[in-house]
Amino acid sequence: MPPRARAASATPRADRALIEAVRAGLRAAADPAKAPRMQAYMKSEMPYFGVGSPEQARLFGAVFPAHRLPDFEAWRDTLLALWREAAHREERYAALDLAGRRAYAAYLTRDALPVFEEFIVTGAWWDYVDETAHLVGEVLRGDRVWMSREMRAWSRDADPWKRRVSIICQLRFRDATDLDLLYTCIEANLDDRAFFIRKAIGWALRQYAWVDPDEVVRFVTAHADRLSPLSKREALKNILKSGAIAAVP
Repeated sequence: MPPRARAASATPRADRALIEAVRAGLRAAADPAKAPRMQAYMKSEMPYFGVGSPEQARLFGAVFPAHRLPDFEAWRDTLLALWREAAHREERYAALDLAGRRAYAAYLTRDALPVFEEFIVTGAWWDYVDETAHLVGEVLRGDRVWMSREMRAWSRDADPWKRRVSIICQLRFRDATDLDLLYTCIEANLDDRAFFIRKAIGWALRQYAWVDPDEVVRFVTAHADRLSPLSKREALKNILKSGAIAAVP
């Protein structure tokens, strides 16, 4: 059985008309000259149609409201079908866009977490993972106790992309940030020298510095011997620009 047929059989509630409309729109907008450049930039094994972000936004903004999904199961199966059957990277971007649509905000619950975990583990690259992290963050907003336990577990997972998500899932929380959760997820990864983990630590701290720069300086100073130079630079970037401190600890 061809891969797309196998995936379709595993997602019985998927809206096939929506999926075909996405594919047809991407094919129509494809730019064969742009596609190789996009693929090379993202270091992607999966090819691109060559449809840029503005054109994707217009296409998805037209297709998705025209194919309203009736319930969680249809939404979940359509997301998974778009993702699993994708032959081009933009089809997976469509899944991420659909997942974050305001019309389906009520579906961002713990029941959606296995979908997002699949996106993270099988996507395994920053463009997919960072967008999925925002979706995971929305689940966390609505289910703090249960999701905090999950994120603490993810922070120690063997998969580095799940660990990255545990660190950056609160990027948009500002003063609603759970500092204890953030610090727990960071501290579990202080000894990891992988670039995307070190960058995530610095990014998360830099975002919280908009809320409480003194607290970020305190944390960086207290952990200066274990934080990587990259993490420290990223964490203190805006504080240094403001002149509030003179140098990275």
